[in-house]
Amino acid sequence: MRTRPSPNHGARGEPPRIDMLVLHYTGMRSAGAALDRLCDPAARVSAHYLVEEDGAVWRLVPEERRAFHAGVSCWCGERDLNFVSIGVEIANPGHEWGYRPFPEAQMAAVEQLCRDILARHPIPADRVVGHADIAPERKTDPGELFDWPRLARAGIGLWPEPAAGAASAAVDLAAARADLAAIGYCAAVEEAAVAAFQRRFRPSLINGCIDPPTARRLAEVHAAYEAARRRNRQLS
Repeated sequence: MRTRPSPNHGARGEPPRIDMLVLHYTGMRSAGAALDRLCDPAARVSAHYLVEEDGAVWRLVPEERRAFHAGVSCWCGERDLNFVSIGVEIANPGHEWGYRPFPEAQMAAVEQLCRDILARHPIPADRVVGHADIAPERKTDPGELFDWPRLARAGIGLWPEPAAGAASAAVDLAAARADLAAIGYCAAVEEAAVAAFQRRFRPSLINGCIDPPTARRLAEVHAAYEAARRRNRQLS
């Protein structure tokens, strides 16, 4: 763990609450450029951590402070998510500069870092999200190449396995939209929210349309999220 303090942070709410983990990609040409920006007082952006492609981890903002990483965002109707979340930036050029797979060393470091964060804070599995999940009209990160199934196998977030076989040809749009909202997506533009969902849970086709495979996947993910929330309520 390396430390480079960013001046870009503020107080959390009173009483302070940390119950969300937001994963990003940097979307810049290099990790060095991203690190400089996250520590530039003029930029007014930051994250708690940055993970380089070789697995090096930088601590930028103390977890008890509010970093400026989520921006205009929403999840399950809640806004101002910087106040309740920890943000992890993962070095990758992103869709603008040559999006590419995340190397093994980087994913291993992300996994370990997330494990450590979850050991310190009561963050439910359904509140481990990508930036695109909470800001789908603006963001696409960490993107369709990010290995969410790996993290879920390590107890970080959720990844229900897709059902085998062909999906039904019929789509109940009202039910699918209800599933999307119940999972947590709350974008004003449905197409953007659906594309964000596909990017994370059905990355083989990202078109923003509720087609039969997307509708089935929405129902699967909704069921997994509700089961996780019930378990969390029973434990609290």
